[in-house]
Amino acid sequence: MEWVVLVVAGVAAGAVNAVAGGGSLITFPMLVALGVPPVAANVSNSVAVLPGYLPAIAASRDELAGQARLVRLLPALVVGTLAGCALLLSTPARAFAWSAPVLMLAATAAIAFQDRIRRLSSAVPHPAAAQVAVGLTAVYGGYFGAAVGLVLIAVLGLTAAEPLHRVNAGKAVFQAVIAAVAVAVFAVWGPVNWAVVAAVAPATVVGGYLGVRAARVLPARVLRVAIVVCGTAAGLGLLAGQLGR
Repeated sequence: MEWVVLVVAGVAAGAVNAVAGGGSLITFPMLVALGVPPVAANVSNSVAVLPGYLPAIAASRDELAGQARLVRLLPALVVGTLAGCALLLSTPARAFAWSAPVLMLAATAAIAFQDRIRRLSSAVPHPAAAQVAVGLTAVYGGYFGAAVGLVLIAVLGLTAAEPLHRVNAGKAVFQAVIAAVAVAVFAVWGPVNWAVVAAVAPATVVGGYLGVRAARVLPARVLRVAIVVCGTAAGLGLLAGQLGR
């Protein structure tokens, strides 16, 4: 039954990441609920969701054409992700256990106010500010990562006056880079639960494919409300669990 739950959660997470972002708000609390320690759940989730980004990238080839500016931001993205991973692995597990519900609730709030975040893309800051913003976003992505795609939408939108669909395509690539760097680090030094990865990773690919197709017909508002409700409940549940210890 646990394997069934993991596969279903993986499909849902892959679909949500492809449509709106925030799929880790499904898989991370599910892993914790199944008894995986918070740090191991976060690390295993970061490894497992990587394949789910590939269908979204493949479907966005046309939108990615001509976005050479993304290459200039990759060093800041990689360095920031490495810093976030190092922060996760070098700080006490109890610190992450307390910060996880707070970060989850913050990520849920980012989804709730997704439209306002996207409206931030009307301005274009100095290139150095873009490097800093991408780097700090990557630190968050390496440390926790839930809903990092929504932050990337705002940050990438602020780096150039691009239409939203092109910004969203760049977001998918950057999510995959953050996940790939995290996989490289956690596979060597992190407490990865490979049984969890084996169940969730293939399911995220299926979910990503279905999500790309569903994005054309599914009302984003309906999906967003469902994610916000589930994310809020999960975040409050994790916080209550910590307060009860």
